[in-house]
Formats: sequence, C-alpha cells, structure tokens
Amino acid sequence: MGVVILMRAELGDELIVESRSTDRARRDGEIVGLHHADGSPPYDVRWSDSDHATLVFPGPDAHVKHLAAESPGRDEGGRSR
Repeated sequence: MGVVILMRAELGDELIVESRSTDRARRDGEIVGLHHADGSPPYDVRWSDSDHATLVFPGPDAHVKHLAAESPGRDEGGRSR
C-alpha cells in the first residue's frame, strides 16, 4: 500500500495544476472557498488566467501553495507571530 498525502488549504492559498502534456500550460488560481472546515477538497478557485471561479476537485497533478506562510509577520507554519 502506498503513502497517502492529504491535501489541505486555507482561504487565499494558491492551487497549482501542473500540465500533463507540453501543449497545455499549467494553471493556477486563488482558493476563494472551502467546503470543509479541515481544508480538504473540493475548493472554489478563482483562476488567474480567466478570473472565473469554479468548483475544483483536485487530482494527482495538483498541489497547494500555502501563501500565508510566506506573508510577513508569520512563522514557517503560517501562524501569526
């Protein structure tokens, strides 16, 4: 049995969906809505290339970039100092 990695996100994080082929670009967007309190999928995502928001059930080619952890005044875990 393989390792299971659970996807978790917070509002404002970035969802990145990598392209599986060379003729398609990767997509990214801001997570603007959560449907579960624990931050698990699905997510409402506002895509940067179209500014449209859609409901997304991320697949294995997607990952979350936690932007809160990169904000000034926050520690590496994304918590306020």
